[in-house]
Amino acid sequence: MTKRPALGCLFEIVETLVLTLIIFVVIQNFVAQPYKVQQQSMERTLEPEQYVLVDKLTPRFDAYKRGDIVVFTPPEDWGDNGTPFIKRVIGEAGDTVEIRDDGLVYIDDVALEEPYIYADEEGGPSQATTAPLEQAKWTIAENEVFLMGDHRSNSADSRTFGPVEVDQVIGRAWLRYWPLDTFGILPAPTYAGLAPADS
Repeated sequence: MTKRPALGCLFEIVETLVLTLIIFVVIQNFVAQPYKVQQQSMERTLEPEQYVLVDKLTPRFDAYKRGDIVVFTPPEDWGDNGTPFIKRVIGEAGDTVEIRDDGLVYIDDVALEEPYIYADEEGGPSQATTAPLEQAKWTIAENEVFLMGDHRSNSADSRTFGPVEVDQVIGRAWLRYWPLDTFGILPAPTYAGLAPADS
């Protein structure tokens, strides 16, 4: 009499653990995934050791847009032991992205207003954006995005390795959840004078 209830209890525990594991794997692979910021390329927007939640579901039916912060797999020559990068979408498919001598980024000849760019001190001037010597202008193809870090002088990004295929993007960072005192949704900016490239 006692063996059957014990076996039934054990079966229920195993069944619960298996279901929990399946749910975790499904959520992690298709819905949302935690990501630890490890680089300094997004300061002051995101600091190293902060954690964000990466949305992997909505990008399947809502394309990445200018201003989104995304986590992606960098090109092989730029990766660090398979660690994903986190950057901001600057250019969408169809855009012409240009970095000019005035230190600003232009999309189709419209200068971007970028209040999130790193400044050495609070309220101080933002860093100028510079381009590599060999290229300062890119046309973004279908299924590509042009990505840059907010800390422009401390970021390996599309200025050096070029546009990134959308297939390499893991998801959209939308919530910073750790440390608790930094908890909040990561807002996507709007850009005056620019409509989304696909509209």
